[in-house]
Amino acid sequence: MSQYRMVLARSWNLVKHFEGAPKLSDFKLNELQLPKIQNGEVLLEAEYFSVDPYMRPYSKRYMKEGDIMIGSQVARVLESKNLSFPVGSYAVSNAGWTTHSISNGKNITPLLANWPDNIPKSLALGTIGMPGLTAYFGLREICCAKKGEIVLVNGAAGAVGSLVGQIGKIMGCKVVGSAGSDDKLKYLKEIGFDEVFNYKTVNLEEAMRKASPDGYDCFFDNVGGEFTDVAILQMRKYGRIAICGAIALYNDIVPRKGPYIHMPAIYQELRLEGFVVQRWLNRYSEGLEKLLQWVVEGKLKYHEHITHGFDNMPSAFIGMLKGENVGKAIITAK
Repeated sequence: MSQYRMVLARSWNLVKHFEGAPKLSDFKLNELQLPKIQNGEVLLEAEYFSVDPYMRPYSKRYMKEGDIMIGSQVARVLESKNLSFPVGSYAVSNAGWTTHSISNGKNITPLLANWPDNIPKSLALGTIGMPGLTAYFGLREICCAKKGEIVLVNGAAGAVGSLVGQIGKIMGCKVVGSAGSDDKLKYLKEIGFDEVFNYKTVNLEEAMRKASPDGYDCFFDNVGGEFTDVAILQMRKYGRIAICGAIALYNDIVPRKGPYIHMPAIYQELRLEGFVVQRWLNRYSEGLEKLLQWVVEGKLKYHEHITHGFDNMPSAFIGMLKGENVGKAIITAK
């Protein structure tokens, strides 16, 4: 029988919806004493937090001003009245930017039972978590990538893009990646990308043609905007475009007007499909087991951009949206 302890949860709340790029003043740090847990509930203490691009548009779509900022975390069970989550076990929770939370077990997922001791639990927020699943299902089910095909990835040094490239190589594809700094390009070459270019310093059309003169069978789009306008003209016949994100557009106050896509889409008989990874919720275990296997085998390399301290959540989020991270942006609780 667990004994009640007074727990003070610290949380970052959204003061006002973002206008343009998020600012530190858009967030406020609050404290709240949590009640005693009831039957079927667990008390969680976060150890790792995630910041991801989706939080920028989804905050406006799903949050009210004053709510705890959305997001996922890896948390340890401090107290439990739920047999599925014993004290000391770990779970991925969608409690958001809060140090402690109470769950009835329905919005948390235990870490894989076969999680090795030498694999950081924070990977459950990245390579062996939602970003990994996004890359896994997006490339396989939306792009339908096949051995020998040519894959283009933008935002390639980010949490999702870096995994798309590596999974593409595992599947036998040629992979071309775009990122925004020389350090990021170096990282992409280290993890196996065939061709890379810095979108900030090149003519996009020339760089794409140089990297793959024959064009692209698959385009995994994390960015949107001008990059997509150019890339769609580089697609091969029957090419597939997986629209995963549009980070180039998230902070726009006035919607952009770009070229119409109809003619290249018709001439090349392209398929463009947007997606969110929750579509494959019933297959998450399949994807997570495969991702874990690849990490253990050394086929899937990971890099975490770690910020220490819960107090630094807003600055880590703002920095991630500016592209300051290589790989997955993670914040430790302490």
